[in-house]
Amino acid sequence: MAITNLLPEIELIEDGELREKVVEAWRKAVLLGGWSEEDLTTVPFTLLIPETPINLIMHTRAVTLCALGVWDAYEKIYGGMNPLNKDILLAGALLHDVGKLMEYEKREGRFVKSRKGRLLRHPISGAALAWSLGLPDEVCHIIAAHSKEGDHVKRIPEAFVVYHCDFANFEPFREG
Repeated sequence: MAITNLLPEIELIEDGELREKVVEAWRKAVLLGGWSEEDLTTVPFTLLIPETPINLIMHTRAVTLCALGVWDAYEKIYGGMNPLNKDILLAGALLHDVGKLMEYEKREGRFVKSRKGRLLRHPISGAALAWSLGLPDEVCHIIAAHSKEGDHVKRIPEAFVVYHCDFANFEPFREG
């Protein structure tokens, strides 16, 4: 199964080189985590919600579409004052949780934190992976700053949007 079939929003990235690097990051994370592309629809988006039916791909697509919705609203209302770079926003949203493929492993039929995941949470491993593949610094920043790790840095506008879209696709699914 092709990454672009699982994440069709990748095709919305206009810059061809950036689009290919996003695909490459997913492929490399699959390899580093010891997964297959077919496994991607079984990996949960979080370990904090036991037995969640929401997988990593669903969550990634939802966060990306939410971020795109913000961009669309800004374009409609603010036009030329839109502070967001659409390609950077999309790439960051699509890759914000790619590090979970290194943070998680399946052991005895259960998804748990891997040794790597206990040492480096997914924002760090995902940003390191993106950096190693030559993705723009802004995309690496979005990945690194999308969770609590970003609470100590000044987030760029695209990172701020992805951060909030991520939590908007997490908090409503937590049990009271």
